[in-house]
Amino acid sequence: MPRRAVSVSAPRATRTRHPATPSRGRRALTPGPRSVHIPRDRNDAVLELGDREVRLTNLRKLFWPELGLTKGDLLQYYADVAPLLLPYVRERAMVMKRYPNGAGGEFFFMKRAPTPRPEWIETCAIAHASGNVIDFPMVQDLASLLWVINLGCIDLNEWYARCDDVACPDYLHFDLDPTEGGTFEQIREAALVVRAALDALGMASHAKTTGSRGIHVYVPIVRGPTQKEVWTLAKRLSSEIARRHPRLLTAVYAKAQRPRHRVLVDYNQNAWGRTLASVYSVRPRPRAPVSTPVTWEEIARGIGIEDFRIDNVPARLAKVGDLWKPLLPTARPRVDLGKFVSLSPR
Repeated sequence: MPRRAVSVSAPRATRTRHPATPSRGRRALTPGPRSVHIPRDRNDAVLELGDREVRLTNLRKLFWPELGLTKGDLLQYYADVAPLLLPYVRERAMVMKRYPNGAGGEFFFMKRAPTPRPEWIETCAIAHASGNVIDFPMVQDLASLLWVINLGCIDLNEWYARCDDVACPDYLHFDLDPTEGGTFEQIREAALVVRAALDALGMASHAKTTGSRGIHVYVPIVRGPTQKEVWTLAKRLSSEIARRHPRLLTAVYAKAQRPRHRVLVDYNQNAWGRTLASVYSVRPRPRAPVSTPVTWEEIARGIGIEDFRIDNVPARLAKVGDLWKPLLPTARPRVDLGKFVSLSPR
């Protein structure tokens, strides 16, 4: 069994302080294969990845019946994109959104890593103000990625901050979604407006489709501001940008009060403990779209959510490479938010 990550003497959590401790599973002794083939001729299989065994189940279960796509196809996609995907989810708590009966079935959220689990699954134990300590799984490598997807997770929803300091995120972001009657053409226009506003502040930004209905705009930041401080800045910026473009945008979070035919600049997803679908995540939508990085030129020229799907994104990545590299934790330059927020003493 994995050792407990937080001892009884660990500092208590408060509304603004959340101690977190990673538990380290058994490290791989031998590297896994460079490419992985998910069996298509059987329902269950055991994959040997180096010295680890990953048990896969229900491989022939249809997850998108109208497309003929199975759970095995989903696992194969994640195995194919793992080299690019893993650096963006590594060392981060993962919230599991499980679809045991496929994209059109019921789903449920699960935060605590299930037991029993392989001894090599690493966790991030986060103390909450309620007194609960939740052991979130972390996706550290291909084996743990396939283990999580095999649980029925279609998309990946990792925390914005790494486990060594879950209060301080690596990015500021804006989730652009249509209100009732809004269109994706408006979403594209809104993304360009948000980019221009951020450029005026010296904040380089990057975009990806959500894979659902909108676009995510991210700003890589220097670690330091807390999640609450980043949320406060995102709210201020969203409100001001929406005020300047009232016919296109709104920052009104209460659904009943939002104007129709607008784009919501959703700042609230910057709150502590919230998540967004990760880059390269497949989404549980009818055509199995993927949350995909795009260039600003592509947005201006015209794109659609369903242009990027489980069946064509691997080929796109082979052609254009990883457009999300500026968001890697080690990437530079990053925006220093010090002049925009009043940093709290920690």
